[in-house]
Amino acid sequence: MQQIKPLTLRRNFSWTFIGNAVYAACQWGMLVLLAKFGSREIVGQFTLGLAVTAPIVMLTNLQLRSVQATDAKHQYLFGDYLGLRLIGTGLALLLIGGITLNAGYRWETSLVVFTIGLAKGFESISDVFYGLIQQHERMDRIAISMMIKGPLSLVLLGAGLYFTGSVLWGTVGLVIAWAFVLFAYDIRSGSLLLGREASSLLPPTLKRGATQTKTACAVYGSKGGMQSKIPNSLYPRWHLKTLNKLVWLSLPLGLVMMLIALNGNIPQYFIEHYWGEGELGVFAAIAYLMVAGNMVVNALGQSASPRLAKYYAAGNRSAFRSLLVKLVVIGAILGGAAILVALVAGREILTLLYRPEYAQQKDLFVWLMVAAGIGYISSFLGYGMTAARYFRIQIPLFAAATGTAAIACLWLIPIMGSLGAAIALILAAIVQAIFSLGVIVYALHKIPLSLEDQS
Repeated sequence: MQQIKPLTLRRNFSWTFIGNAVYAACQWGMLVLLAKFGSREIVGQFTLGLAVTAPIVMLTNLQLRSVQATDAKHQYLFGDYLGLRLIGTGLALLLIGGITLNAGYRWETSLVVFTIGLAKGFESISDVFYGLIQQHERMDRIAISMMIKGPLSLVLLGAGLYFTGSVLWGTVGLVIAWAFVLFAYDIRSGSLLLGREASSLLPPTLKRGATQTKTACAVYGSKGGMQSKIPNSLYPRWHLKTLNKLVWLSLPLGLVMMLIALNGNIPQYFIEHYWGEGELGVFAAIAYLMVAGNMVVNALGQSASPRLAKYYAAGNRSAFRSLLVKLVVIGAILGGAAILVALVAGREILTLLYRPEYAQQKDLFVWLMVAAGIGYISSFLGYGMTAARYFRIQIPLFAAATGTAAIACLWLIPIMGSLGAAIALILAAIVQAIFSLGVIVYALHKIPLSLEDQS
């Protein structure tokens, strides 16, 4: 059985871009459905559910996907990552349940928040399989998963909203869609990769077919010293000492992702508090257009991360720097294009996508695109930090950005409403970009010149 070969960076980017484009379009389509066929309050309920659950799930996920994808030395087995993700997902659901019971929301809003949290639980488990696939540089399998999940989510959410008039049953549709994709496709992809990887590492006498390979892997991988070379199975591995080490390695990234989620969602908490669910619905619908550029950013960043990690681990400073500079330049171009589009055709775009009442917020659209442009650059720098395995330094970095957003929101939103939220996002993005650039410069100076650099 031949080992699955990695795709080229260009093919990985193409697949990732297509997958992210389809998925993001469907995610945005959900907001369009809610905005066109529901009230502003329904949009507000849905986005509040996303805003409440995102920081919790990001924290408990520990950004294991990035840790997996950049684990160039294969220090941990897939079972270690899966075991830790299952623990984190269970903890996240407990925390979300506690919040919905004590936050004082209306009962329907509380149920919407918890149901979205349950859907994200299934998505989190899929994500750890994505990390395995990304590590093997086979982004086509992730893209196919996303292209199944996106339209299915849109259809089931729309069906729930259409037949009941309630966003709650729409979110139940999300739970069904994300669970189906996990069990029907993602686990199968993981099984295929692990089986073929193990087969390529086993002695020839043990390669007798798929069943014998799995059995041999379990036995061979359980004997002294071989677990670092052969993934033992598709199942979670509950080795407490290993899980403890993995938690301490990935906890900084979990905290960072929580801070990133808070940074993006803090304005929504303040808008809901001061201006209500209706105003939150309008802000969230327009802010989601920032995702258009994020599709390219995430596609490129996810595709390039394993290669950046290999360059850095090998001490190839020039290759690491060259690839990262190209990514940052692309981020700047995307940001500039987004701002130009918002200035020239912002009102027409908002009228076409949503309702005429949304078109009155053209200035908000422009300022949000400014925040997005700076954020694209910061995101690429973040991929560079993660590829270089600079995890802990990101905690104070994003704490500073989140603190900036919170202070600006507290000051500006009561006075300026949604426009104040956009300005707060801009200030936070500037802080993040400056500190991220500093970490990258430091990381580059810490690696010695490789033979390729010296030549």
